[in-house]
Amino acid sequence: MENELRRIKLSLAMCRGQIARGTITPLENTKTLIIAPYFDRRFINLTRVISIIHHKDVKELYCWFCCQSSGNISIIRAGIDVLKDRFGYPYGAANLLCELPQNCNAQYVSIHWAKQGNINQMPWFEIRNRETWNPSSEFTVCISPLFGNYNNVLQFIQSIEMYKILGVQTVMIYKTNCSQLMEKVLAYYIDEGTVQTIPWPITSYLNVSPASHFSKGKGDIGYHGQLTALNDCLYRNMPRSKFVLLNDIDEILLPVGFSNWTTMMRTVKARGQHNGTFLFENFVFPTSIFTSNSKYNISSWRVHPGVDILQHVYREAYQPWKHKPKKMMVSPFNVIQISVHRVLRSFGPQFHVSPDIAFFYHCRYINPRDIPQKLLVRDHTIWHFGPSLVKKVNQVIQKLFPQNGI
Repeated sequence: MENELRRIKLSLAMCRGQIARGTITPLENTKTLIIAPYFDRRFINLTRVISIIHHKDVKELYCWFCCQSSGNISIIRAGIDVLKDRFGYPYGAANLLCELPQNCNAQYVSIHWAKQGNINQMPWFEIRNRETWNPSSEFTVCISPLFGNYNNVLQFIQSIEMYKILGVQTVMIYKTNCSQLMEKVLAYYIDEGTVQTIPWPITSYLNVSPASHFSKGKGDIGYHGQLTALNDCLYRNMPRSKFVLLNDIDEILLPVGFSNWTTMMRTVKARGQHNGTFLFENFVFPTSIFTSNSKYNISSWRVHPGVDILQHVYREAYQPWKHKPKKMMVSPFNVIQISVHRVLRSFGPQFHVSPDIAFFYHCRYINPRDIPQKLLVRDHTIWHFGPSLVKKVNQVIQKLFPQNGI
């Protein structure tokens, strides 16, 4: 990283641009979107700015630090680190890396395309994670962006209640848009303290493709900027959560033979695995295949839109010789960059957890031609949590929709 430092003798009061308030801030005259800067104490005085850039056109950016201690503005050229997994799209997730100058106690930084500029028109971003690492939560779940007027109400409630049963303290959701009914459900869980929503208005700035790869769907960036959102969520939770799970809302990490994730992770660690990254098999449970003898057939749930996960206990067979994308739980302090299905940079090796310990229950629609019925096996691990889940879901539905009854 090139260190090109200029000090501009200005009083602290001169740092009077607008404080950025939104989750996504476009930079004027650049093909750059800033998400948030994070102080990364694992590296000497490093400020890591999570961003989205056009990987061909953006070649030079500068961090402008507002130094409270000296009353100066310090300018350093940013190292531009574009994440490897761009999936062919012109825009992709990037880290802007700037070393904080000595004797500069900066709480705010601005990003500019040059070493000169009008300070009054520059957005300033608060540098997060300045506090020491002291996790107050054991497990946090980071959910990829909700989009497409998301309205899968029943599966959402079931998923959140399952997370609570499994020992999750916080579910952080990046939200582009959802239905009015889902807004009501989100408000309930926000008031309860289980869910935090992060506005994700990426469609206001880029032509977003619903496809994961450019070859399958043209646009500026793939799958609603999922990769950037997950990296931001990782750093948001770095000082406050021991483990972070990164997945979609239709996926649940199910332990096999354990009542919660705490006891599951004790077993994993007892086997000598103290890695910061844990990869789990992801099994699709097709929503087109229903169980014929479900003991959890709750008729009152049918009035609510969405999938009933207790009705789907047939999954694709485990084929260890076949490579499949996995999902992961990580210790955030040990991870530098993540992709959707793998860690790009970390401080240690990755550990593949056997599906005999836990696996991702991925309940979604899939074309029957992709997984023929002859390749499906019955797996009712989800039913082990059935009594508790039914009770808790009924309680939530009664509070949210008392007119429908139970």
